[in-house]
Amino acid sequence: MASQPQRLIGGGAAIDLIGEDLLQNILTRLPAASFASAASVSRSWNLVCGSILSRPKLSSALSFNPSLQVAVEEVFNKVLSEPIRPHFAIASISEKLGSAVPVITSAPHGIIGRDALRDEFKEVQWEITEDDNQGNNGNSSPYANRAIALTIGYMPGLKVIGMPLLQSNELHEGNLLEVSHKQQESRVSVIDEFVMDIMECSASISDSTSPAGIVMFADTESDMKRVLEKMDYALSQETVIVGDGNGKFLYRGDYKKDITRSPCESFAAVALLFIKNRDKIHGIGETQFHVTLSTGLSPIGPTYKAASVREIRDECYTWLTARREGSREKLDGQTILDHIYGEIGERIQYPAFYIGVIKRRKCSIGLDKVRWITSCAFHEVLGGDEEYLYAGDSGIKTGDSFRFYHSDSNTALSSCSNISANLRCLKQDCNHANTHNLGLGAANCNKKEVFGGFIFSCCGRGESFFGEPNIDSSPFLENFPGVTLAGSFCGGEIGRGDLSLYSRESQDQGSIRCCLHVFSSVCLVMSYTPPLLEH
Repeated sequence: MASQPQRLIGGGAAIDLIGEDLLQNILTRLPAASFASAASVSRSWNLVCGSILSRPKLSSALSFNPSLQVAVEEVFNKVLSEPIRPHFAIASISEKLGSAVPVITSAPHGIIGRDALRDEFKEVQWEITEDDNQGNNGNSSPYANRAIALTIGYMPGLKVIGMPLLQSNELHEGNLLEVSHKQQESRVSVIDEFVMDIMECSASISDSTSPAGIVMFADTESDMKRVLEKMDYALSQETVIVGDGNGKFLYRGDYKKDITRSPCESFAAVALLFIKNRDKIHGIGETQFHVTLSTGLSPIGPTYKAASVREIRDECYTWLTARREGSREKLDGQTILDHIYGEIGERIQYPAFYIGVIKRRKCSIGLDKVRWITSCAFHEVLGGDEEYLYAGDSGIKTGDSFRFYHSDSNTALSSCSNISANLRCLKQDCNHANTHNLGLGAANCNKKEVFGGFIFSCCGRGESFFGEPNIDSSPFLENFPGVTLAGSFCGGEIGRGDLSLYSRESQDQGSIRCCLHVFSSVCLVMSYTPPLLEH
């Protein structure tokens, strides 16, 4: 007579012997690898496994173990300790997820998430060590900053596709719009090609040319201002875009478009696309993306207009003079800075300064008709003298208007409070049962639930900025305790929005687009609403 375990492998007989409820209870306790094996036992078991994974799921863990091998094992054991089918992974090290899973391996300025062993939530920034300042190319010392993070996600009803943006290593930041080698005849830029690939991929999977959401990772050498400007121009305003706009990353994926790379080429960025699947399985609900942004910049002083501009493209900065709005007097850099310092006085010690430059430019995708768009780009203030004001990056033109902004922890704290209030509203929405199913009872109502989130915070924030730990994460943690939140510290935070996030002084600022931020914290919150139950 066959043993009991052997009899249970009999497929449909297994449910008859132990009962579907008991089988489901057992399977939900399995780690991911064992769960995957159980799903292949029989069609009946596969159906039960499918019902367990009918909702989206995000799993994340950090490890600070000094042993690299042990740290890798800790995060993998934690994120794969429960049933999940990885649709994507964002990791420091990843080897066990299979070649079909889009994997982004990043090297951020710090990591945010929950410790795999102690279950403590931490915002950890890398220390700047002596090795970093002596030719370590901005990478942190492996001894001062040893940690590993892994986040994997399961998103039923969505297709998750990694879309890379090719960039030649020979291209400088200011030259990213150069024509790609594959598109010289039609004169389509590499950015246009990238955006059109996103739209084409989305249209092939969904009923829209725009994905539901995009999480981006960009190389520090790439000019993301223009990439995001094009994406914001071409994609539906319903598409959420967040990410790290200035870091280091590697990408492995299975996107089938013919991409041929020469040895001198690398990825300038990769976009993780979350696309609604028109062919999703019956019984799968809707996943939604919600974005909140906390700014740490405060506007100061009057509005200026660039009077003369000189770009130093090789070194990627700009010299300029300016006039106050309404004045004809041309001001040098030192005069402008003296006025700004006078405005601040002794209120803030050692602030970081930026100019928010309003740029009205022509824009098009491919060979489409050109239209005008207005956007804001932040340029770091590097200094000034009796001749020029010095600003980081290029792209400023004579006649562009700008205003000074300075880093301000009080502004950031106030902004975090506003985010907490917004998330409380989302929490209340989740707690409100859908009234369409009143006759089915409270237990059967399809309530929205938040199942995970990503956070991208400026490396200038954190405990040293606020004087307390975990301030940027607290709005999410307070409103959704126990829900997975993962992220990193960045050198440029991507968050699709407009300039009204920084000032309520002018209603017109809502029409000025701003997608790449500084001294900010961008949080992506993901919610799921089950389908309405049938009577």
